[in-house]
Parts: sequence; C-alpha cells; structure tokens
Amino acid sequence: MIWHTTRFAIDLSRPRIMGIVNVTPDSFSDGGRHGHTSLAVRHCEQLVHDGADILDIGGESTRPGSPPVALDDELARVLPVLREAVRLGVPVSVDTCKAAVMQQALDLGADIINDVWALRQSGAVEVVARHRACGICLMHMHRDPQTMQTAPMEGDAVPQVLLFLKQAAQGLQALGVDSERIVLDYGIGFGKTVEQNFALLARQAELLALGYPLLAGWSRKSSLGAVTGLDVHHRLLPSVAAALLAVERGARVIRVHDVRETAQVLAVWRAMQLVSR
Repeated sequence: MIWHTTRFAIDLSRPRIMGIVNVTPDSFSDGGRHGHTSLAVRHCEQLVHDGADILDIGGESTRPGSPPVALDDELARVLPVLREAVRLGVPVSVDTCKAAVMQQALDLGADIINDVWALRQSGAVEVVARHRACGICLMHMHRDPQTMQTAPMEGDAVPQVLLFLKQAAQGLQALGVDSERIVLDYGIGFGKTVEQNFALLARQAELLALGYPLLAGWSRKSSLGAVTGLDVHHRLLPSVAAALLAVERGARVIRVHDVRETAQVLAVWRAMQLVSR
C-alpha cells in the first residue's frame, strides 16, 4: 500500500508516524509553544530526529469553539516554517481548509494537504485536483469547530462517517484524483461523543472496507481525558495506547504530538509482528 504524494511515495506496509507541528497561539494542547518560526523549525527537526515519518504543519486551531483565522495570518504562520521543513528529507503535510493556503503551500513543495473539512470549503477541491500529485487526507467533521461539540452526532456514528468518507473520496476520484493519493481520517473528537469515538476505533475494519488507508488522530484528545481523568498535559500514556490500538486495527498513519514515545512503542509492536509471521 503506497500513499502517493508530491515528492514521496510513502510505503504504508508499516505504520507511519505523522508528527504534529502547531504554529498557532491557541491549539488545545500546545498552543503558543512553537509560534515563532525558529521555534517551529527546531520542533520539526526534533520530531524527525525522534522518528517522525511525516510532518504536519497547521496554522489554524480546530479545537472546539475555536474562531476562524484570517487568511493572511494563517499564511504568515505556515509558509515560513514550510520553507524550512521541506528541506528535512521527509514528507510535509499542511493542515488547512483554505484553498489559497493549499495553493501556496503546494507551490512551496508541500507533499500532502490534510483538511479537516474534507475539501468542502470554496476552491479547495479544485486546488488538489489540479495539482495532480499531492497526497490528500480527508477527515470527517460533524458541523464546524464552533458548534461541533455543542451539538454532537446522534446515533451510530460509524455508518454515518463511513458514508461521508466514501462520498468524499469518490467525489475526488470523479475529478481524476488517483485513489493512491487519498487517505481517510475518521475525525476523533470532531463532533462525536466519547462513546462514538471509541466505537469508531473498535470498528475501524468497517472503514477500512472502503479500500483507502486510514489515519488515526487520537493524540491528547478529550475522549482520552474522559476515560482516564487526566488533563490534556498528562495524556501521554493514553495517547500512545490509543495509537497502538488504532494500528492493531489497521490504521496506517497515526498523527501524534509525542513522536519519540510513539516510535518506541511501535518498534516493540513491529518486533512482535516480525516473529509472528
């Protein structure tokens, strides 16, 4: 299984770690820590050293209740870091929903567009379809960041998420986007209850039946706090456990803050996989 991106064909025969680089003042767990370009670039370098296979740079928080960020502000946050990150020898993803940010990021050599809106914002789908090379991650989000947790999904979330992702991926392919450019993310915490989030994890096989690789983003999420009683700054162990459970159930990319610890756990998992074949 290969994820085709702008500069890299990412081999997904083993799980890949996507390291989170938030260049925002208000992200839910590390807002403001890497806001300055030099700090963010050093963070990118450290994540690669720690074992990140992919870097994911985001300039707009999507935490529940977060306000939209102006285009110029997002560009000013993301582009200077991206210019340096593309030199680090690993694929670089840009986490954005804005077509203009996507276009300028791709012009600078970004490999992947990671969109929590699944390209539903104006002009976004046209940008990635026109590019003809970048990797794309389509995520399910119920409602929008301002309202998603005030009125979360109702009922069984799995078939609803499956249908949404199926239609989003098929819509892209209808525009000529090769299926090997597409990865799907079921959107942990984005308008779902704690029970729905864990149902999606337990039933990943149903989502995998669509035929696309899955990205799982459990790192430090509030559902982990709900079942452990830990605040966001103390969720390392639950985050690593959730990542491992997602991999066990077939996720090929895991998006995490704590790259070093996740890499260590996956090294143990891979050693077991090798001897059990």
